Amino acid sequence: MTRGELIGRIAERFAAAPLCYGHGTHHARDEAAWLVLRGLGLPFDADLSGNASDAERIERLAERRITERIPVAYLLKEAWLAGQSFYVDERVIVPRSHIPELLQEKSFRPRPVRRVLDLCTGSGCLAILAARAFRSAQVDAADISPAALAVARKNVARHRVARRVQLQRSDLFDRLGAARYDLILTNPPYVGARAMAELPPEYRHEPRLALAGGADGLDLVARILAAAPAHLEPAGLLLCEVGDGRAAVQRRFRALQLDWPMPEVFVARREALAAVASMGAAARTRPIPSPAK
Repeated sequence: MTRGELIGRIAERFAAAPLCYGHGTHHARDEAAWLVLRGLGLPFDADLSGNASDAERIERLAERRITERIPVAYLLKEAWLAGQSFYVDERVIVPRSHIPELLQEKSFRPRPVRRVLDLCTGSGCLAILAARAFRSAQVDAADISPAALAVARKNVARHRVARRVQLQRSDLFDRLGAARYDLILTNPPYVGARAMAELPPEYRHEPRLALAGGADGLDLVARILAAAPAHLEPAGLLLCEVGDGRAAVQRRFRALQLDWPMPEVFVARREALAAVASMGAAARTRPIPSPAK
């Protein structure tokens, strides 16, 4: 059996099953190609006419994908983000952040970028990509989960950035002292309670701690916005990913001036965060009432 034939066979099985995608692919064919090629240790552009030498093992993995609804990233212990491979297992969510696309854009960057914080680092992928994007910067990567930090440690070593990426166990900013950063990146838990209750089986393999964000999904976001001014340099920026929560953010934080370079990611400047902080906690965390008519 050729690799292409095996991909086609597994793609048909995936298409006939009630699978949910979104952990690196969006349909059955790509999911099957990822499983076959990377399961065989081949690059994505490998010759599909070559022999699939270990087809039985790949078929067994495909069966687990269907019956146990395990994301391919966990089956292979590998995920891809911004063209880079990262080790993953069920101690961390599968990387799928939109933030790496923004790291290459110069329009929003503070200058210079000397210190970066990746908050809620999980597998460490954003910290590592930030270290690649800002070659002279020191990067701190914080997470509350020791299990997640163990995975991040593997990736930091694999990408050989241990001299510039420091891992820290911390509940958001709690153990970061008075450190200040030019850029804070965060992809925090932002799934609301209703969405958590309706998650497809694939997403239930991911750690709940890394997904659940409270009733409206913004509990962690609110804490980050409140504390960020004390940890940003005067021209510093916060990039925060909130998935499909843009409308909820705009309702809950109406007093904040936010930029949305992508539908899933907002940028907050230190001066804007500090100005709202001076108005008091109520302005930070509750909508401002509309004027009476």
